[in-house]
Amino acid sequence: MPEEDLVDIKFRLYDGSDMGPFRYSSAATVDMLKQRVVSDWPKVGKTVIPKAANEVKLINSGKILENNKTVGHCKVPFGEVAGGVIIMHVVVQPSLSKTKAEKKVDDTPKKVVCSCSIL
Repeated sequence: MPEEDLVDIKFRLYDGSDMGPFRYSSAATVDMLKQRVVSDWPKVGKTVIPKAANEVKLINSGKILENNKTVGHCKVPFGEVAGGVIIMHVVVQPSLSKTKAEKKVDDTPKKVVCSCSIL
């Protein structure tokens, strides 16, 4: 595989820590990246741990990446430094059915407070 087809990617987790960098082919899909994030997720010291790749969202250049896109599509045509590392932000969203089952019903009345700021 030619060297220019390989891309270094670092994953920035919700707490500011990083995973990687890992080297991927430009043909690797976002779904493959998500599976790697789930399998290599640090097990110690994290309060949120994804169970499956569909609970993970990858963000690059302010856009949520779709599973069928390739790493080659994720590269930004400007501002990339040759040989630089692409940083993708990782957001974990536990599946909706699990979070609904774990939520407790709180019957206490909510106090309405406006926290608007007008600049």
